[in-house]
Amino acid sequence: MYKRILDHLNTAILLFDHELILTFVNTTGEILLADSAHHLVGQSAEELFRSSDPALLINLKQSLAMSEPLVDRGLTLNRMTHNVTTSFSATPLLVNEAVSEILVELQQVDNHLRISKEEQLLTQQNTARLLVRGLAHEIKNPLGGLRGAAQLLDLELHDPELKEYTQIIIDESDRLQGLMDKMLGPNKLPNKKTLNIHEVLARVRQLIQAESTGSLTIKNDYDPSIPDIYADKDQLIQAILNIARNAVQAMEGKGNIIFKTRIHRQMNIGRKRYRLAVKCDIIDNGPGVDVNMMNQIFYPMITGRAEGTGLGLSIAQALINQHNGLVECNSEPGNTVFSIFLPMETGNE
Repeated sequence: MYKRILDHLNTAILLFDHELILTFVNTTGEILLADSAHHLVGQSAEELFRSSDPALLINLKQSLAMSEPLVDRGLTLNRMTHNVTTSFSATPLLVNEAVSEILVELQQVDNHLRISKEEQLLTQQNTARLLVRGLAHEIKNPLGGLRGAAQLLDLELHDPELKEYTQIIIDESDRLQGLMDKMLGPNKLPNKKTLNIHEVLARVRQLIQAESTGSLTIKNDYDPSIPDIYADKDQLIQAILNIARNAVQAMEGKGNIIFKTRIHRQMNIGRKRYRLAVKCDIIDNGPGVDVNMMNQIFYPMITGRAEGTGLGLSIAQALINQHNGLVECNSEPGNTVFSIFLPMETGNE
């Protein structure tokens, strides 16, 4: 019974015997250590923490020797793919005043920092979107009147040269109307149906290749075991297409793009926690995002290109937000990764 309870905790729980051999690890611990309990149980603490912060093993041995609890923070835990920062707590379990086991709690600090960053990002984007929507509505009203007046004037004029000017006013009004509509973002709720994320990516790849000049290479790195998700196919295609097009434009049509999919377990998006989420990466080897623009790239009208509108990424983020998901970006020259997270079930507070 207690194991079922421990498996539902958000903290990694590791239980070592008096010889510091691992005897139990909960599900969160498996995720944190990026390995299965079947492989981890039976390993010594020295094996588990060999390439991690030495303080992890030192603290564990000290807690065992002194028979006292010990807490430490900001310790780096080495995983197969990358390092994570954790807080550490060791509690000796005594039997007849002797330490029989040590209970270790590891909590990934990076997650808290990431949640805080996501909340700030979503708040800023929602604020910016509200301001832009208000501005767009204020512009659309006089714009409609301007277009109507130009149409009435066009009917009264008989000189073709003068009609040419009224037509310019009408055409430019329509162009601005289209721009305002884009700034307002998605204007309908997603029509969600069961679909395969790889079908969406295949469609995006087809569209990107049709638009490219032939100097672009697109590769797939899919996890074929990902189950179907419940989403609006057209909206996902539009969101991923906007991001992929942004990558192509940044590389000036020459370079490599990788579509990568993976399943993430116990995923936090904002303040909600999901048991399963799909992560879809769009990776390019272009020049990267300007450091000064990293915190603004999802804002409307922000662009690093003279000919850009700055709406593609903003719309992509809005479309993914409507699926309770999130788009993140990590970039350096030669490796820019836009990550789309899509939850596969209702999140729990």
